Amino acid sequence: MKLLLVDNGSLEPAATLSLRDLARRLGARIDRDVVPVSLLHANKVPVESLDGVPAVIVEDFLRTELAAGENHFVVLPLFLGRSRAITEYLPGIVAKLQPEFPLLSVRVAPVLHRAGEKDLARMLADRVRDVATPDFVRGEPVRVALVDHGSPIPTVTAVRNEVAAQLAHELGETVAAVAPCSMERRPGPEYAFNDPLLADLLAREPWSSGPVIVAQLFLQPGRHAGDDGDLAQISATVMAASPALRVVRTTPLASHPGLIDLLAGRFMDVTAAD
Repeated sequence: MKLLLVDNGSLEPAATLSLRDLARRLGARIDRDVVPVSLLHANKVPVESLDGVPAVIVEDFLRTELAAGENHFVVLPLFLGRSRAITEYLPGIVAKLQPEFPLLSVRVAPVLHRAGEKDLARMLADRVRDVATPDFVRGEPVRVALVDHGSPIPTVTAVRNEVAAQLAHELGETVAAVAPCSMERRPGPEYAFNDPLLADLLAREPWSSGPVIVAQLFLQPGRHAGDDGDLAQISATVMAASPALRVVRTTPLASHPGLIDLLAGRFMDVTAAD
């Protein structure tokens, strides 16, 4: 049986390198080999940006392993909620390969957030406290904008909203407010459940002045949550328009030790019957 740690994939080398580091740390924790694999994109990253080791996507990995005689796989999804990547794209790959490899068996562990669980909120609270330094706060009320990417799936956005409520409880009276928001969304009223957008939230009172912590509900650095990513650019643009506003962003959650605990628990969930 092969154990895969699977993310969506990114064209940014930092995301693949982060996935590899997570797989290594998780493997040490559960004493198993964990293979870092992406659903999409990562195989297009230049190998020289990946320490000379090419990234692998799920379909190619499964096909190679199946041809070599391995039929049983367990997938640990590095996904916050049940996005279409997990509910549709991954099952589509399995269905595509099944006629050629009828013994193929893929078990998929639960995603990282389940209703009522507070693991992500506790990790985010740690990240918020890390950046809420006296030099940044300056004795003023602090607001926290919990931002995710934005999704066409209401149940994924519901994860964001639940985690935001949990984060508000974790931080308590140490902050003035916690608000959920999205980095972007598709146009049209049918996607309004993503609102507000981060840029819009930070442009309105009282969010447009004083210290605001952008708590990134992102797992890995990359095009969105990296040092020069989309969220950094949005924050810089809004601060330029509102000179009284100070914004600092939390780091992605991949480096938080709690994520390894969470993934190890998901591994136990899916293999408990073995």
